[in-house]
Amino acid sequence: MSNNVKRHIPPKVYLPVVFALVLILGFYLGLHLKTPDNNSRESTFFSVSPDRSNKIGNVIDYIHDSYVDSVSREQLTEESIKNLLKSLDPHSSYIPATDFRRLNDPLMGSFEGIGIEFNMIQDTVVVIHPIPGGPSERSGIMPGDRIIKVEDTLIAGVNMSTADVVDMLMGEKGTVVNVSVIRTGVPEPLSFRLMRDKIPSYSLDIAYIINEGTGYIRLNKFSATTHQEFTEGLEELYEQGLERLILDLRGNGGGFLDASIQIADELLEAGNLIVYTDGRNRPRTYARARRQGLFETKPVIVLIDEWSASASEIIAGAVQDNDRGLVIGRRSFGKGLVQEQVQLGDGSALRITVARYYTPTGRSIQKPYDEGEEAYINEFIQRYYNGELVNPDSIHFEDSLRFETPAGRTVYGGGGIMPDIFVPLESDLGFFNQVFNRGHIYTYAFSYADNNRASLENFGSAQSFVEDFAINSVIYEQFLDYVQERGMSLPQPVNSRTELHIRTNLKAYIGRNIFGAEAFYPVLNTIDNSVSKALDAFDDEDAMALIAW
Repeated sequence: MSNNVKRHIPPKVYLPVVFALVLILGFYLGLHLKTPDNNSRESTFFSVSPDRSNKIGNVIDYIHDSYVDSVSREQLTEESIKNLLKSLDPHSSYIPATDFRRLNDPLMGSFEGIGIEFNMIQDTVVVIHPIPGGPSERSGIMPGDRIIKVEDTLIAGVNMSTADVVDMLMGEKGTVVNVSVIRTGVPEPLSFRLMRDKIPSYSLDIAYIINEGTGYIRLNKFSATTHQEFTEGLEELYEQGLERLILDLRGNGGGFLDASIQIADELLEAGNLIVYTDGRNRPRTYARARRQGLFETKPVIVLIDEWSASASEIIAGAVQDNDRGLVIGRRSFGKGLVQEQVQLGDGSALRITVARYYTPTGRSIQKPYDEGEEAYINEFIQRYYNGELVNPDSIHFEDSLRFETPAGRTVYGGGGIMPDIFVPLESDLGFFNQVFNRGHIYTYAFSYADNNRASLENFGSAQSFVEDFAINSVIYEQFLDYVQERGMSLPQPVNSRTELHIRTNLKAYIGRNIFGAEAFYPVLNTIDNSVSKALDAFDDEDAMALIAW
């Protein structure tokens, strides 16, 4: 048969195809037809998408295509994600691509920039300390220098935010930034061409011998380099006769879980449980001490406060629940949720809570968050008003939250780690708190250090400064005059404890401006009640009998 000959197909053969097309058309119109709104002047006949499984995407598409004003699809998407995560818990979060690096670099132990520590003094960037080996130090920038320009942009006296300044000074390794600075004693601005580089971000503030045999280490976060910094600090202290350790985690908001586990491993015997996690779709996972630690056979005390959170609470809970050491201070923050980070294709990321932390005795340290994020973050204010920060008897735990350590000590769950020895917030330093909170101590100390830099540097070292420098009556009276010139009236008289705190803080901040942390914490710790309680506990046989070492 020729290929050009048409075959006759009976009409009934088409009927199934016709019915199928009608059915598909009906289904399509059913999805797309919109019932007119009788209260509306106009109505749309078709919606924008038939995909019922992607309601959020449909809404974003509809707003983007139909809203009366032009809107950014990207902005709509980002705001939708943020609001979606807010409905979960306070720690599930979205990190835009623009913020991802800034938030993650400090936890990785480094960032890229010019390498300075600075503060904003009267709307001006003042260099406190060029980081050793960084671009600024190599180029000759000095403490006390005021940065007035970055490239051609004036940044002094224009109310620029600290975040904006950081954005201008940070940048990729190898890129160049030009800055202009004013230096005391030099009539003309100085120009510096700085090549940005990798700058270390340290989590260990200081490690030093506080008295004979007693070491003090303060950690400000848990980053990728924290364990290495901690072990190096311990080894240096061992060379100076370390026998007892105060580990200060006050104000430490956490960081990497692995870093806290590694440090706990240095304090606990192999096999001791450090922490476990459990989640609805995550198997229960246990972390135990696995090796011989550097400091598992000597007394240890951990200091915490209401801002110690997450990884800090893991260490405090592990030390307490294993009867390994004492915890001193005030009840910790209560952050016991585990986040996993998921990288998205555009460089942004999600941090989603997938499990909870539990201490070795089974305590969940997560405090409630059912009253919303603002109430959750500001819960410490409620602690102040109910008296918890000044009196431990104001804290009430349900019997169901009571746990017991192997040695029989009672501990509680339900929100944070409750210390073994409570240290109240000092509440009778009114005038000191006023001058401190208004920044007068810091600004006066900076001005004094700046004007007397040469003579202060003659001390030669932080240790010599700590031992030999004093806030004499002349400096103290000048400070009181400085305060009055700024509109504050003086109490009559200034009580001795308030005066001691003013003098000590002035010395500490002057020392920090010249010699850094080594001249700051050793001074402040002389009037620190938590440190004093720790030193007393080491000499208390009954307290030491409670712990294994």
